[in-house]
Order: sequence, then structure tokens, then C-alpha cells
Amino acid sequence: MLKWKRSLTVLAMTALLGTMAACGGNGNGNGATNKAEATPEPASTTAAATAAPSNEPVKLRIMWWGSQPRHEATLAALELYTKNNPNVTFEPEYSGMDGYLDKLSTQAAAKNAPDIVQLDPGWMPDWMSRGQLADLAPEVDVSKFDAKLLSGGQLDGKQYAVPLGSVAFGMVYDKAAMDKLGIANPANGWTWDDFFALAKESKSKLPEGQYFTLDYGGNYFMYSAYQYAKGKGQVITDDGHFNVDQAVFLEWTKKFEELRKEGLVPPADENASDKENDPQMDLLAAGKVLFRYSFSNNLGTWDSIKPGAYALVTMPRAEEAGGWLKPSMYLSVSENSKHAEEAKKFINWFVNDQEAGNILKTFRGLPANKEIATALEASMSDLDKVGLGLLRATEPDGQTWSAGAGGWTNFIDKDWVLVRDQLSFGKVTPEKAFEQLKEASQAYEK
Repeated sequence: MLKWKRSLTVLAMTALLGTMAACGGNGNGNGATNKAEATPEPASTTAAATAAPSNEPVKLRIMWWGSQPRHEATLAALELYTKNNPNVTFEPEYSGMDGYLDKLSTQAAAKNAPDIVQLDPGWMPDWMSRGQLADLAPEVDVSKFDAKLLSGGQLDGKQYAVPLGSVAFGMVYDKAAMDKLGIANPANGWTWDDFFALAKESKSKLPEGQYFTLDYGGNYFMYSAYQYAKGKGQVITDDGHFNVDQAVFLEWTKKFEELRKEGLVPPADENASDKENDPQMDLLAAGKVLFRYSFSNNLGTWDSIKPGAYALVTMPRAEEAGGWLKPSMYLSVSENSKHAEEAKKFINWFVNDQEAGNILKTFRGLPANKEIATALEASMSDLDKVGLGLLRATEPDGQTWSAGAGGWTNFIDKDWVLVRDQLSFGKVTPEKAFEQLKEASQAYEK
């Protein structure tokens, strides 16, 4: 269960982008080997599409996070919807990712959540299990969506959320720096053995103060990719059980222990200072490291920092693929909405109308609606096409994303992070780190 929940902090620096990732950041991202749940029969929207709109004035509150380009595109889509449906207006609430979940959770607890909310895939199990979202059928048509993307928004045969885009989990690297240093570029389909071999080969070519990669020895997401690649499945199972494979975990953490000793990852304090996508604090952007993990629709963000310098490659594999496809984010209707039917009609238009798709482009990843995605591909920018290449390279056998079991957020965001930092600073051995994780997991076991 890969909860890709990590930092999306860029706003100003993505002003020129059409490819800002929605996921990466503080949300949960999971790569998993389980098959997607059976998709309910597609909800028919014939009635919703043809019914005469009510003349009753309706104001819908809608809340999302993202970059400035995403804000502008979304506001333009809202304006178009009101133009076509004059009785419906919007009260938008939008921001960056920081603080978004806390604000939304506070509103939901007070039964005052917006009518329409954008949610990170990793939050879905908790939100659905708490009964905070409305069933989207029959107003929202999901017939043109991949079942792998839909499954994360389903519970007990009902569709509580619709995916807005799809992204692939892979790696971004500083191609310009590697070419200058004479370090070979990786190719899609490379293996973890290739990754660690390239790290060691680069040692003699790296100047003082430059490193091969971030210290991922205790990183939840990267370890999850390694365990998937080794054929050991999810780190936490869908039914809520600790599933870290001890042998694989020790293998991974000891490999990074070696990289640490050989000076191929940054010192612990410098590694801890890294802030993804921050032009001043991001160690890739600062030229301190050559590799870090990324998503397929994030290349525009990196390119805005150093145009033409970066490239994408699939997550390394072993017995199985290490990367996965996942929804970039979901859109849902709050259970307490007083205008649920109108909100669902809007969502159906937002995800299924080509005119809306033309406005929203790839600001939330490649549109999850297959027809809209196909229509947009012809006019994609070169950067978007590179991201699409990573997505297409991951599709054939990439892991199926899963939000996993609800109730494990603190284990991933707090307990695992504590162990990560202890490993990085050399405060615990890999063996002790595993025991600490296993012990901490007991409080979350179902």
C-alpha cells in the first residue's frame, strides 16, 4: 500500500507550468500489487445530462489545492459552467497543499465542509469509512475511467470519489550534470542492481559536495517501491496488517548504509534540510544530488528551475516493477452538502466534458477520462510528452495503486519518519529500525 504522501510545496515557481503534480506531496501515495476492486456498473448520466436545469439559484462551495496555473484553470472552468448554467455559482476556496488537510478536516468535523472537495488518494479510506462523502451514482458517469484509478474511491460497491488524473511513480535525474560528469544515463526498465551499481560507479566522478541520490534508507515511499519490486507486496495490507518483509527491509537499509559510508548520499543534516520543489532547499534543484523520486507530471516543475536539465526514468525494478500508476487526486461531494445533486452534476461535467478538459489540461495529471486524455495528447507540450512517456512505460506491468487500510496515517507520517531520521543519523541499526517499526505497528493493527 503505497501512500505517496509527500510534499507539494510549489506555487510561484510553477507559474509557467502545465504539469504540476498533485500528488507527490503531503498526500498519500501507494503502490500495491493487489488487483483493483470490481468496478460498479458505470453510472448513467443520461438523465443528469438532459434534464432541464433548475432555475433555483445555487451556490456551490468548492475547495482544492495546487499551483497558480491550476487555480487559474479551475476558476476558468467554474466560470464556463456558470455561463452554461446561470443558476449555479461558486464560492471557491483554494490554496497550496500546506495546511489544506487540517483546514478541510476542521470544517468536516463541524459539518461545514464545502460541497465539493479535492482529496488526496491516501486520505480516501479514512474519509469514506467515516461516512463523510456522498455516493456519486447515478449522476457521475465513470464508464470512461480505468478501473485501477476508480478503485481507490470505492467502498462497499459505491463510488464516493472520481479520479481527476493519473500519474506514474518514477525518478527524475539531472541529465545535464550527469552528461557533464560522464556518468551514464539510466534507461526505462532498469533494475535496482543497476541503480546501486551506477551509484558506486559515479563515486570517482562526483566532485566534493555532490552526491548520487538522497538518503532513502528510511524513506517510506522508496522502500515501498523496493519491496514491491522484490515481489513482497504492500508494506501495509489492505486489511490493515503490518507487512514489511524483514529480509528485504534489512537488504535495503544496509545498501543505503553502504552509500552513507561511501559518501554517495548527503550527510544526515543536509539530507534532512531537503524540501522538494523549493528552488532554495531542494537538493536536486541545488545541484547537490543527481537522483530523486518524482511523478510523471512533475517534469515541468523541475524544468522551471533549470530549463532542459532534467529527465525522467521508470522506478527501478527487480522480480516485479517498482513503480506504479496512481490517481493524482480525487473529487468528491461532502455528505453534509445541501446541494448534493447539483454538486454531482457539476463533477460529471468537470470530468467528462471535453470543453472542460480543454481548459483543465494536465494540471491534475493526465485526465483520467480516457477520451479527454486522448484528445489532449496531440496538443501536449514537449515536457508533458516526456511525462506521458514515463506513464506509458509504467502502464504494462506497473503496480496497481492502493490507498490501503484506513487508520494508518500516523504510522506513516510519524512513526516511520522517526525511524527514518534515526537511520539517517546513525542512531539505530537496520535490525533495530525494523523492530521499532514492527512494535509501533501494533497500535494500528486491525
